[in-house]
Amino acid sequence: METRLKISGHPVHPMLMTLPLGLFVCAALFDFGAVIGGLAFLGQVGYWTIVAGLFAAVLAAGAGMVDLWDVPGGAGKRRSVAYLLVNLVMVALYALVCMVRVETQTRAPGAAAFLLELLALAAGGYGAWLGATLVRQFRIGVVAETEPEFDAFEALGESQTP
Repeated sequence: METRLKISGHPVHPMLMTLPLGLFVCAALFDFGAVIGGLAFLGQVGYWTIVAGLFAAVLAAGAGMVDLWDVPGGAGKRRSVAYLLVNLVMVALYALVCMVRVETQTRAPGAAAFLLELLALAAGGYGAWLGATLVRQFRIGVVAETEPEFDAFEALGESQTP
């Protein structure tokens, strides 16, 4: 199944999905530094990284919804809905962490907020795995090949046998 939402022939959702995941991983690293007693500003950097990740997740979810409408019924559709739900759980957990931390002066996470953040990150990792299986197993979002496979040896006029 080929996606409708493309830029220069490349699907948009996989490109957008990497941004919130990367931001959430970075936020967990900054927050880990704040939890173990690192520099005072690490908690603030982690908080604002979560905020940026939430905005990026909204953009990625919009692109994902466009793709979800075109997925044919069956196992691929069920896997796509599971992917959507897992990623929504991740975003909801990060939004909860963000709301808990907005009231603190330093924006540093407590132990409970950090554990919730790690749970959200685990959900995001599972969501990424589900997304990868959508491409590999169900060929969702993959452009159908129209040209024959390029063989570098044939193009050079060389034989592959010794």
